[in-house]
Amino acid sequence: MRIFKFGGASVKDAEGVRNLVAVLEEVGHEHTLLVVSAMGKTTNAMEKVVDSYFTDKASLALALHEVVSFHKEITGALFTNPKHPVFDQVKLLFEEVQGFLAWNKSPNYSFVYDQVVGYGELVSTTILNAYLNEAGIKSTWLDVRSLIKTDNSYRDARVNWEKTQQIVSRDVDKDNLYITQGFLGSDDNNFTTTLGREGSDYTAAILAYCLNARSVTIWKDVPGVLNADPRYFKEATLLHKISYREAIELAFYGASVIHPKTLQPLQRKEIPLHVKSFVRPKDAGTTVGKGIGLEPEIPCFIVKKNQVLMKLSSLDFSFIVEHSISEIFKLFHDYRMKVDLIQNSAISFSVCVDNRFGKLPELLNELQRKFKVVHHDNVSLYTIRHFNAEAIASLQNGREVLLEQRGKETVQLVVKT
Repeated sequence: MRIFKFGGASVKDAEGVRNLVAVLEEVGHEHTLLVVSAMGKTTNAMEKVVDSYFTDKASLALALHEVVSFHKEITGALFTNPKHPVFDQVKLLFEEVQGFLAWNKSPNYSFVYDQVVGYGELVSTTILNAYLNEAGIKSTWLDVRSLIKTDNSYRDARVNWEKTQQIVSRDVDKDNLYITQGFLGSDDNNFTTTLGREGSDYTAAILAYCLNARSVTIWKDVPGVLNADPRYFKEATLLHKISYREAIELAFYGASVIHPKTLQPLQRKEIPLHVKSFVRPKDAGTTVGKGIGLEPEIPCFIVKKNQVLMKLSSLDFSFIVEHSISEIFKLFHDYRMKVDLIQNSAISFSVCVDNRFGKLPELLNELQRKFKVVHHDNVSLYTIRHFNAEAIASLQNGREVLLEQRGKETVQLVVKT
């Protein structure tokens, strides 16, 4: 079985949905499972709904109305029959969102987030499944929440591989065409969980692992994996082949094309990953696999924006050693900070973190009880894999470098934005 993952950009409007069908007609759709994200910027819009629920109830109805109207416009453009069942199916899903927000009593933001935001994927796949069948491509809609079981770490759930394997093996017939949602799972109480932002790639890898799939293809609006994000770097070059190891390194440092957790289950079963363009589906794109290396061998540039650089030093000039570092990392864990770079000396410890859950003020209060803390908000972390002098010079070009760290193959620079 093949796994195809289509992101939000591929189904951002009615024309995108039609193009997805055209891609399937061109490359085939037998023995295939489609993993599809929310349409366009729907996840951001659903996050706005959750924010309104907690901070500005007066704007809640308008925030949800905007999401409903967006999907109503797409559905209306795809289906000429106003009595097509898909209209009621979509309406019912949004009524479920309204119902949850009306009866929910939980003050847990992350829990509410997962119960609400995931409807973007449920709606997009409902629309796409109806359109596929309308176009003569028989597909079956699956609720991925019934397949992927997780713990209850809302917004960043961990997969229960044993349960998930059992369910997928039992419920998925490899001879059919299925469409299901990315990003979602469910806990033991059947509450919705999410796998982290951009988690649809990970969903594809989880299902591929459980199905022993022959390949995973991620369909993008770029020709494949590039050596740099063209939004931030000029003259980005297509990488034709990448080894699992190299791709995991790139993902770890923040390459946006591949989700960091996606590659590990694929590597374990040596399932090749293809990254291809949904605009030019017959082009080769990029293949990630075993022992391929990097082709061509050129520097790869990665940038993470909106990071926080902290320099911690002891109040009494004592060494920063194992006990202190252990204490610091426990706080990072407690406040859900993703650590992207560390550097230490005898009496100081520098760290660049991603404040993705907005808990920096609370963390700083804790750290300042035991350490002197200097921090810089809104810095950028640049990483160059397979660097050379020219590549480093191109990044330093007029920027104030706050921290630099070099290894054999990788250099990282924290710079003021």
